[in-house]
Amino acid sequence: MHRYVAWLKALPGNPVFVGYPAGYDFMFVYWYLMRFAGESPFSHSALDIKTFAMAMLKKDYRSVTKRSMPKRWFDRLPHTHVALDDAIEQGALFCNMLAKSRR
Repeated sequence: MHRYVAWLKALPGNPVFVGYPAGYDFMFVYWYLMRFAGESPFSHSALDIKTFAMAMLKKDYRSVTKRSMPKRWFDRLPHTHVALDDAIEQGALFCNMLAKSRR
């Protein structure tokens, strides 16, 4: 966790945690950061990918699922439920959504 904190602090800007679902994943990561590193570079900043999709698609929260999101938002990455694979998949999804929102 100390190496993770050092890596986050070396990045430009202030880090914002992004997850799907951020409510669960953020609290899990935050607890580990506080317990084992004594700090969280994220502070209390987290962005939920599903909520971002809700805003972009102008749909109700419960009607937004990965199946209802445009296919172009997804890269061809494996969905293995392995933590690192999931993080890479979610990161790619968010980057594609962010790029689309800025056009």
